[in-house]
Amino acid sequence: MFSFHGITSSVQTWLNNTFNPTITVMIESVIVILLAIALFAALGLVLVIMERRVAAFMQIRLGPNRVGPWGLLQSTADTLKLIMKEGLTPDGADKFLFNLAPFIVMIVAMLILAPIGFAKDFQIWDINIGVLYLSAISSISVIGILMAGWASNNKYSLMGAMRSGAQIVSYELSAGLSVLSIVVLTGSLKLSDIVASQENGWWIFKGHIPAIIAFVIFIIAATAETNRAPFDLAEAESELTAGFHTEYSGMKFALFFLAEYINIFIVCAIGATLFFGGWMPFHVGSWEGFNHIMDYIPSSVWFFGKTFFLIFVIMWFRWTFPRLRIDQLLNLEWKYLLPISMFNLLLMTIIAIMGWHF
Repeated sequence: MFSFHGITSSVQTWLNNTFNPTITVMIESVIVILLAIALFAALGLVLVIMERRVAAFMQIRLGPNRVGPWGLLQSTADTLKLIMKEGLTPDGADKFLFNLAPFIVMIVAMLILAPIGFAKDFQIWDINIGVLYLSAISSISVIGILMAGWASNNKYSLMGAMRSGAQIVSYELSAGLSVLSIVVLTGSLKLSDIVASQENGWWIFKGHIPAIIAFVIFIIAATAETNRAPFDLAEAESELTAGFHTEYSGMKFALFFLAEYINIFIVCAIGATLFFGGWMPFHVGSWEGFNHIMDYIPSSVWFFGKTFFLIFVIMWFRWTFPRLRIDQLLNLEWKYLLPISMFNLLLMTIIAIMGWHF
């Protein structure tokens, strides 16, 4: 299988031979930052046009078809519009926190990218507590949302931020327990170990019914944590205008808008890594011939293919289910998903101890 190890090693060797260790680390950090920013920009453009196309497909419409060939430049036009708009700060707002909030949300999204393996031997930071790192860092984003709602000096913004805080904190429990189910099967918190453990089959298939239950709960919780419909109570237009980013305009609004799509990509990338093998091809046990054919497909194609499939599923939810009320949303978590997740984790632990998985 194609690996990025040769490319990364060549760059590392050249930098070590040309510069001293301190300069080398600084240059590598700059390269990683530029690649992350480029990925964010590309994902923003792609996911916005994908959202519109999926919406049009679900509603039997054409979607964007005017700006550029087949409407592909619609996202670019939206970006230029947001750049040209004036960024306003309302009277009575806490200007420092109001301006800081969108940057916190974006910084958190960038930090979460670190342990995710985008392809074979292509990972920013292969930390040995990768799953714990993801859980801890993702929890910080709610601070940016609460900060935006409170600093806006707007009752709709504050109410949306409080809803988002309650929603994210609640559904993190079920998402965390679903992730722990795979950690129990793998015996490691390191994402590269979790991917390697799926060399002879993905956990969604090897883990029996508990793995499927864990995945279903994870995708529901991930949809809620990213404030996506039908769980978009934090920005319910019919109730709260636009929720916590009601008072934002221009590039500050664009940062919140971009962060939402980046977070969708991140949670889907985590789901693809844990349940569908990440960049690992589809292998079946000892079927050497079949597995060898699958290895011809580049690892990055596998990773992005799985991730975008899960993104499509989350977008599908938006155009299928009506928005829940806030009491229904919290009841779903505390009365149903959390107890099921706890029982499922216990069942998965028994399967792992007894060795009943494939």
